[in-house]
Amino acid sequence: MKKLALLFTGLSLLVATGCNDDNDNVMEAPLVGVWQPIKEVVTTVEVDEQPVSDVITYSTCQKESRWRFNTDVKGKRTDWDENVTTGQCAIASDKNFTYTYDKDSKAVQIKYQGIVEPANAKVISLDDTTLNLAVREETQDPTVFKTRTYTFKRIVQ
Repeated sequence: MKKLALLFTGLSLLVATGCNDDNDNVMEAPLVGVWQPIKEVVTTVEVDEQPVSDVITYSTCQKESRWRFNTDVKGKRTDWDENVTTGQCAIASDKNFTYTYDKDSKAVQIKYQGIVEPANAKVISLDDTTLNLAVREETQDPTVFKTRTYTFKRIVQ
């Protein structure tokens, strides 16, 4: 009788909790929003060589930069840096762009206004507060591959 009671209890627990696969409900945060770059890692790979990575930590001025991804697949990238003559933070470049984002493959293509070739990128990780975006850079040498991986913090508006 005890075995039957244990079996019934075990089956009841299984039915109550169900077969829950946590991966079924993975919610990815949206790319849309305003992002502040914190740092970047530049990785260079030459054919038949080991990859070389350099971490670039952003200055206070550079952290004023913003990348804005709007819902209408348009965006704006504003880069800040220290002005060499005044020593003050100032806008170094301001670029409008259009973009596509394929959530399945994590591929992002950014087309800057006035530039023919789009920038191809891949979302490495994306959550409510952090974005890691790897942007492939075209090089003149077909045996050299370069990727710039940006780490961003979401700016709540």
